[in-house]
Amino acid sequence: MLTNKKGERRFSSDKIFKIAATVSGVYVLVIIALMVFQLYFESHAVWEREGLDFLIGSSWNAVEGRESFGAAPYILGTLVTALLAMAIGVPLSIGIAMFISQAPKFLAVPLGMLVDLLAAVPSIIYGFWGIFVFRQFLLDFVEYPLYDALGENSWIFLSAPFGLDIFTASIILAIMIIPTISAVSREIMMAVPHQQKEAAYMLGATRWEMFRISIFPYAKTGLIGAAILGLGRAVGETMAVTMLIGNATGPGAFPQSLFQPGQTMSSIIANEFIEASPASLHLPALIGVGLILLLVAICINVVAHILVSRMLKVKEGVVNA
Repeated sequence: MLTNKKGERRFSSDKIFKIAATVSGVYVLVIIALMVFQLYFESHAVWEREGLDFLIGSSWNAVEGRESFGAAPYILGTLVTALLAMAIGVPLSIGIAMFISQAPKFLAVPLGMLVDLLAAVPSIIYGFWGIFVFRQFLLDFVEYPLYDALGENSWIFLSAPFGLDIFTASIILAIMIIPTISAVSREIMMAVPHQQKEAAYMLGATRWEMFRISIFPYAKTGLIGAAILGLGRAVGETMAVTMLIGNATGPGAFPQSLFQPGQTMSSIIANEFIEASPASLHLPALIGVGLILLLVAICINVVAHILVSRMLKVKEGVVNA
């Protein structure tokens, strides 16, 4: 009798847990679906008028009676700034994580705390620092020398530097994603079994060879996940980018050079949302840009999940073989 009661009690608690976990998972899906539906409903007018041109067009005219909206420059601006920030930030983040994970404790602990504190700095503070401090430094020591040396021979540096451009915004973005990526990467590297590191050293490996043959293969999936977290922040970052990217609109916002002003989907919404009139197509156009931004973020996470899953399957296949 007691066994039956314990069995029934266990069955009941397992059933409750299963229902609660299922409801939690469905809740997330419902929230995302409601967000997509609401954004599409609020932006339906611009999709109905512009159609596919809203995705591939470049005009942006909010004058009532002559409205014309195309989000292509802002989509490309978002992708270019995010990818450039990743190209700069990911190697630095992994390097920081490598150093902290192998540094002595008296040095690793305070450095780890400082890196974690950088993640808590508000984005608008990065924006102010970028405008009043970093912009002039970047102009004098990076942008002007690059423009003088490569401006005539490379379209990437063709525009005359001004400091408020895609390049500056991307570097600030890289600085902002470094704490997130490096913190996660550090924990992943420190979770690698100590025996693997010792085995590499016993084979005569140097410290770099130990990372290459012992830590990186074990932590590869986690490092990709950390990079995707940084990419998610880079794609959705608003205030710092809005303050530093130059805020061009229309065809002039196409990223043709790193030294030209640009615009991202987040920054165009932040700049114009207050002035947008609900009676015109301006507000639906901005909400439509928000819908595209949400879909891009979802696609990035889905692709990242697929890549990580495939890597895990390959790793399991190699182990089982």
